[in-house]
Amino acid sequence: MFEMTALELAAAVKEKKLSVPEITSAYIDIIEKNDSRYNAFITVSKERALVRAHEIQSRIDRGETLSPLAGVPVALKDNISVMGLETTCASKMLSGYKPVYNSTVVEKLECADLVVIGKLNMDEFALGDSCETGAFGAVRNPWDVSRVAGGSSGGSAAAVAAGEVPLALGSDTGGSLRQPCSFCGTTGIKPTYGSVSRYGITTCASSLDQTGPIAQNIDDCAALLSIISGPDERDSTCIIKKPFEFNSINADIKGVKIGLPRNYLTEKIDEDVKNAVLSAAKEFEAAGVIIEEFEMPLMDYVIPVYSIITAAEVSSNFAKYDGLKYGHRSEKAKTLSDVYKLSRSEGFGTEVKKRIMLGSLVLSPGNYDTYYKKALQARTLIRDSYKKLFEHYDMILSPVTPTTAFKLGENKDDPMKSLMGHIYTASVNLAGLPAAALPCGFDKQGLPIGFQLIGDAFCENKLIDAAKVYQSLTCFHTKRKAGES
Repeated sequence: MFEMTALELAAAVKEKKLSVPEITSAYIDIIEKNDSRYNAFITVSKERALVRAHEIQSRIDRGETLSPLAGVPVALKDNISVMGLETTCASKMLSGYKPVYNSTVVEKLECADLVVIGKLNMDEFALGDSCETGAFGAVRNPWDVSRVAGGSSGGSAAAVAAGEVPLALGSDTGGSLRQPCSFCGTTGIKPTYGSVSRYGITTCASSLDQTGPIAQNIDDCAALLSIISGPDERDSTCIIKKPFEFNSINADIKGVKIGLPRNYLTEKIDEDVKNAVLSAAKEFEAAGVIIEEFEMPLMDYVIPVYSIITAAEVSSNFAKYDGLKYGHRSEKAKTLSDVYKLSRSEGFGTEVKKRIMLGSLVLSPGNYDTYYKKALQARTLIRDSYKKLFEHYDMILSPVTPTTAFKLGENKDDPMKSLMGHIYTASVNLAGLPAAALPCGFDKQGLPIGFQLIGDAFCENKLIDAAKVYQSLTCFHTKRKAGES
């Protein structure tokens, strides 16, 4: 069972080789047995998942036609609202909070008869680069538990990599889904902004956040993305007209033109990562793809622009967590001023406080034009540069991160080093584009390496076709740490 892909599990259920309760129970057992090593889960909804599994099995036994992933367990990043299930965003601020409604993606998962098995650990409110900032402790990388799983969707990637769940949902603000996939050797898709509803997803940076799938291979990711994508009248930013539909036939990418940014492959990148990415480019060339190097414009502006816009939106969005309207309320507070000060001081962790303070600074009257307005102008230039690139290329191939997974606590006192981990990913969010992260090798220490394919808006089909071809030629996505279930 644990060697099967998500689509293979669903097929086995339809053919009655496996039952949904059997699969669900087996994955819950694996989580209970192994997760103390990885700390990927915050909540396991055992009873709820088993009830749901029996309901789906009854429908299958009645001969009803269900979705291609019916009966498959899925776990959710803990910023995705599930009615009646604690949703904390890995923060003391939301401890005990149980939503009274489902997010749109959860509604779609349930309509497609998947089994929500639990909620996954993350950086607090998705603010962090390594899954070390949350109130429930750090997520540990299944390939080496002394190393980070990446952030902020580290729990999602680690759970899939450890074989604790076949499918997971994460969110991506500046690489928060793709970086953990690269560090943990999993496959993930950051969809085009506006293709997956954000309704019921706890907001971090409104103009950057997007929810996406994580799995062992691109076929499972594509099947899950086709379920969660689509229009939603409750989210005005969700502008897609219908869900994605992906071909199940073998893809042909001969003649496709892929750009390779040479300034991404400088001395600032680990040699093992560089070589693995170049090897991936050679695999595409062997499949008939045209690879052409180019100079990625405005690279030096990506991290400053991303940092300013993220902090500004966080500062604005998090004002509601004040101990009155939402969130933790200090028991020490005796005055209204105390409620605000003490509740936020006690409820938020250090990383969140830093972002709020920076955001308040750049939005202040004396700094708005100097920082925030300039960042928005630079963001427009970044978007325009991508538009010009996609007039010449079908997609762009690049590293996900400059390094493989680093040691727990290694970057604690060097915030700029952590931020630079998003140097290749943040521009994709600033431009609202889709990207697929795929494993492409291992470094000298045996740690996974990933690369990404970046496409034009709503061109997920092209990325998935290319990813299918790559994974048909390589086996990096099938590898798991020796001894893991």
